[in-house]
Amino acid sequence: MSVLDSFRLDGRVALVTGASRGLGRGIAVGLAEAGADVAVLDRLECGETAAEISALGRKVHEMRRDLLGVKSEAAGEIVGECVTELGRLDILVNNAGIIRRSGALEFSEEDWEDVVNVNLGSVFYLSQAAARRFVDEGRGGKIINLASVLSYQGGILVPSYSATKGGVANLTRALANEWAGRGINVNAIAPSYFSTDLTANIREDPGRSDALLSRIPAGRWGEPEDLKGAAVFLASEAASYVHGAVVPVDGGWLAR
Repeated sequence: MSVLDSFRLDGRVALVTGASRGLGRGIAVGLAEAGADVAVLDRLECGETAAEISALGRKVHEMRRDLLGVKSEAAGEIVGECVTELGRLDILVNNAGIIRRSGALEFSEEDWEDVVNVNLGSVFYLSQAAARRFVDEGRGGKIINLASVLSYQGGILVPSYSATKGGVANLTRALANEWAGRGINVNAIAPSYFSTDLTANIREDPGRSDALLSRIPAGRWGEPEDLKGAAVFLASEAASYVHGAVVPVDGGWLAR
């Protein structure tokens, strides 16, 4: 196999959460461009993402699910549906996430619990369900989590988001320590500030937007397409010896 062939995902099946738009949509389409069939999951309709994947000649299965409150049983059902509809599961991308902004003194219990449940709880339970499938079938698999530059920094007015993204980074390492010997690669991507709905309020605030852009060496917001390369690499055989890595795709944010 040539090095370029090792990046191909032909015959593989990926499950991408939060795939209706933004980073999840970009990743799902990127995996399909590399040859994978894709199950796309979101609490919103994934029709546009599914249409892009179908146009590439790949199989696609849409799953309408809200990951708030998902635990072991529901995670197992999600993985099972993917396998039933697309025949197997090789790659899990835990992309779905939410953010709530408020000062810590005023932060509500609901906002704390919701963010923790989606951003960290669903990541663990879906990873667990996927890994159980990988172990049962004896051929390993790939798990890619979406961390953040706020896995390294505290951020401003986003205590639950920062806490969960720090947790995602360390959960990635912990699962890699346990599962690497079973042929399961667990890694993460850490984006900085991208043009998505999560950053809309910031990008629309001239003062905040200018301050952030001045700190990004690349001088621009990230676009969902900027994550395709990292996602395909971590999902492929090219990354077979990469375990527990948190890969920044941040325009140089962490280098400052």
